[in-house]
Amino acid sequence: MSSTSDTTSPVSPATALPPLRHHQRFDYRPITDRDDWRWPGETGLAVYLGFNLEHYAFGEGRGVGIAPPAPEGEPDVLNYAWRDYGNRVGAWRCLELFEQLGLPVGVIANTAILDHCPALLDAFAARGDEIIAHGHTNAERQGQMDEASERRLIAACRARLKARYGNAPRGWLSPWISESEATPDRLREAGFDYQLNWAHDDRPTPMRTDTGTLWSIPYPQEVNDIPTISSHRVSMAEFSTMIRDQFHELHEQSRRQPLVMGIALHPWIVGQPFRLRQLRHVLGELAGFGTADGVWWTTPGGIAGHMAQLPSPSARR
Repeated sequence: MSSTSDTTSPVSPATALPPLRHHQRFDYRPITDRDDWRWPGETGLAVYLGFNLEHYAFGEGRGVGIAPPAPEGEPDVLNYAWRDYGNRVGAWRCLELFEQLGLPVGVIANTAILDHCPALLDAFAARGDEIIAHGHTNAERQGQMDEASERRLIAACRARLKARYGNAPRGWLSPWISESEATPDRLREAGFDYQLNWAHDDRPTPMRTDTGTLWSIPYPQEVNDIPTISSHRVSMAEFSTMIRDQFHELHEQSRRQPLVMGIALHPWIVGQPFRLRQLRHVLGELAGFGTADGVWWTTPGGIAGHMAQLPSPSARR
């Protein structure tokens, strides 16, 4: 065997492999390419609660479950009722907790909530929380819609929330985080400033669209109770440890560059009393960190708004 390495040998056109297909929305950027600006109050870590209010069709469509779905043709009472506990009980208890701790919330809401339990979303809006569009229902996948249906969904959700609360939502999270190839283009042209679908970074990313920049604000898939607790069967004690460790590690990292931490919660999971008890403990601990500690408690819209106000494109790439 030759001792000479051939790793630097040129690749002939005949043997070169084509590059993989790319989304073309943004370029690769390593976390070591650090930004030198700060969040408001000269803070380094922006933290937000992404609280999902969802409603599912009874007896049809997709839905998160605590048990296997009922056989075809049988209403899935068990899973439907488990999810509806979140809207009837869990969300109200979480709202009380957020109010006690003085924490702002990004409320990620299906517009079907306004048909099923409008008083719930009204209560969050009344305390000044940001209302973020989350499609009409999580019983359907946005990425499977044709062009006309997706445009209609985006426009209808935006218009309905604006009509009820006075201001159009600035942000969007697709039901099931399901996108079509053109979803970013359609969101931007409809007037949205940011979306939460991509979990690829600890920093906001400007996405290219046909009509300008759409900000991608980090939304977690690890510090998120559905994949962690519901899918992977992690205990609430371990999930609380994940939240705590994520916070302290990012807090330390944010001394060198501005970062984002999201905590994704669903009330039928964390609103269960035995889980709420532990959520109360961990959020109570973290709420003790504020501007003086380099922590900015905010919402996804607050993050997107700050990015849009930075002085130059090079500072917010």
